[in-house]
This record gives sequence, structure tokens and C-alpha cells, in this order.
Amino acid sequence: MFRTKSKQLFLVALTLLLAVTSFMVPSQRINAADHNEATLAEGPVDIGDTYAFLDPNDNSKMVLALSIEGFIVPSELGNRGFFAEDVTYRFEVENTGDAKADLNIDVTFSKQTSRSEPQTATIKLPGGKSFTAKTTVANERATGPVPFTVTTDPTTKVDFFAGMCDDPFYFDIIGFNRFAASVRAGSPDANALKRGRDSFAGYNIHMIALDVPVSLLKGAGNVIGVNGVTLVPKKIVRDSTGQVKAKGGLIQVDRMATPAINTVTIPYSRKNEYNLAATTDDAAGKFANDIIASLKALGTNDANINILAGVAVLKGDILRVDITKKNTSLGEGENVTTPNYTGFPNGRRFGDDSVDTVLFFVANQNKLTDNVNKNDVPLQKTFPFVAPAHQDGSQTQN
Repeated sequence: MFRTKSKQLFLVALTLLLAVTSFMVPSQRINAADHNEATLAEGPVDIGDTYAFLDPNDNSKMVLALSIEGFIVPSELGNRGFFAEDVTYRFEVENTGDAKADLNIDVTFSKQTSRSEPQTATIKLPGGKSFTAKTTVANERATGPVPFTVTTDPTTKVDFFAGMCDDPFYFDIIGFNRFAASVRAGSPDANALKRGRDSFAGYNIHMIALDVPVSLLKGAGNVIGVNGVTLVPKKIVRDSTGQVKAKGGLIQVDRMATPAINTVTIPYSRKNEYNLAATTDDAAGKFANDIIASLKALGTNDANINILAGVAVLKGDILRVDITKKNTSLGEGENVTTPNYTGFPNGRRFGDDSVDTVLFFVANQNKLTDNVNKNDVPLQKTFPFVAPAHQDGSQTQN
């Protein structure tokens, strides 16, 4: 059973690599780890992907984005097009070169009172600054794309968007699953990889995105790190109408930065522990043995394990963006071997082919692809850059 969470589908891709490196040994059984998310990270706290990149239209600003609770069919836009009022969506920002967050940007939402009226988002910025903005209301009855509501704070010049959109992640789940099954059966069938169908085509996801002046995020150096987390109150007291009367302190229940680290390399028995841990725990080596063992089992050599460790372990599982590297695109049609490439693992853009990049390093810098090289619909050219939500009847049947 494949998860409805994009970050976890990397496991299937890496299972393929294990199959490729070991199918010549007939007696070896190919086992994939559990695909289920940790029990504490489900529903509106479940982060799909985290993105961080310099705005290709204005490199003095950086786009930060979280996708949440995906695989929403167009006919459910009205029912599921809201954000939970009890969840704090946080961007942790690291700007001093260590593993500890230096700044936070918190986003919370008002209670949903109507399916046709927007919620109010409160955005708390570094330095005690804050502003409010309206969400984009999802509408499953619309005959065309619903225009995005983008709010610009006049004081800080931060742009904000929250609403339903097309899921920008792309990957062929079934192709990999069929190939892995053929390997387990002892008759590897490479034709299973040729279909190149995007399993996310036609599906929507919740997105929170900000376009933030780099000056609000930058520290003494030229690298800005971003980690996405979701937090909920330890305790909530409600009255008989459901109104919240009291809340306890916040507890972190999910986190996401570098694709595949949590999903692939952390054993299922430790996933809740990983999601509740801090990036400083990563740097302290709390999960290092598990990560190394998982990569070794996949056939990754020491040199590339060190590269991956440098990205997601030694200074914590944090997406890092070198702001001296000019960015002029969203990554569509590019890969890690493209000249002057500025995408993942240098941050992560909406168009970056993250699956192929992860496979490139896990496969010891040998090309390995799922043959899905772009999103099912074009990204937009201006913030928030993601494509509008699919309307009922518009999704592609795969």
C-alpha cells in the first residue's frame, strides 16, 4: 500500500535501486520497508514536501513553501479545502552554519466558518513582526481555475499564499512498484519503467507559501537553511460547541526538509521519534547509524554516503540555499548534471526532479531515472508559482 504523502514515495524509488544492484543474486529477497507514516503525523499535520529557493524573478527574495495533506481529488475541494485551526505551520530558519534554528516563521489559521468564505491566516515573522492574510477558497463547483489570493504585507514586503493547488511533486509510483515486483519474481522487466506516468497527475494539495526578502532571513553568512515542521498543542480544552477554551504548550509532530531521509533511512519503529526530534539531534548522531545502514543496504558507497550525510546529517536535516548562486528558473527540465544547476540539494524548487537527484547520489552518481521528468501541468511564472487546483473532470486518468 503506497502512502498518500509525496515525501514517502521516495522509498519505492530507492527500492528500485536495491533491486538493480542485487537482482543478479538469485537467493536474495528484496524487501521494502514499511510505507506508512508515523502514527503522530497524519491528516492536517502531515507535511508532503518543503521547498526553499531564491525567487527566479527577484533573487533578493526567497520562496519558502510547505505542502500538506495531499492526494485530494478535485471533487473534494470544497470539503477539504481548509487549514486546521489547531496546527502551527512553522518554517525554521538556520543562518549561522550550525544545526540549530535561529529564526522561526509561524503560520496559523482561524476557524473555518463557511465553505465559501476564506480563513484568516496569521503570519508571525522574525523580530516580532506579523500580519494577516486571507486564504484562497477552494471551489469544486468552479468551471475553471480559481484565482489565487496573494497578500503582500506593506511593512515587510513579504508575499503570502495559502490554499489548494496542483501538487507539484511528480513520480511514477506504479512503474517502480511493477518493476520491483518483477525483480522479486526473478524476472526483472525493465519495460515497467518506460511508462513514465506521473502518479500525482490531477491531484491537489494544501500549500502555504511565502516570498520573503532575504534580508529578513540572512545571518552573517551566505547560506540560509530551512526546515518545515508542524506543531499542535499538547492539550486542548473545548466547550460543548467546540470552541477552544484553553491550550497547552506546542509539541512538534512532523518535520520535513531533505527528501527521502526520514522516509527511506529511518526505521518505522523510530519514525515518531524522528518526527519529534530536533535538527540538533541529527547533528549529534542520534539517527546516524540507521541512515548509514539503510544506504549501505542500497549499495551506496562511502563517498556518496558522505555527500548525503553532509546534506542531511552533519548539520541537521535542513534544506540549505546558497544565496550567492543566482537562480533564474523553477528547475523544470533540469537535473543535477545540468550546467550551472542551482536546484536541489541547493534548496529545492517546485520544478526540481528530486527523485532523480536522490537516485543519482544513492546510485553512486550513475544516472537512474523514473522517466517522469516534469509536472503534469506547467508551473506559473509568478508567485506562488504552483499551478491552480484541478477542477472536477480535469484530472488525468493514469
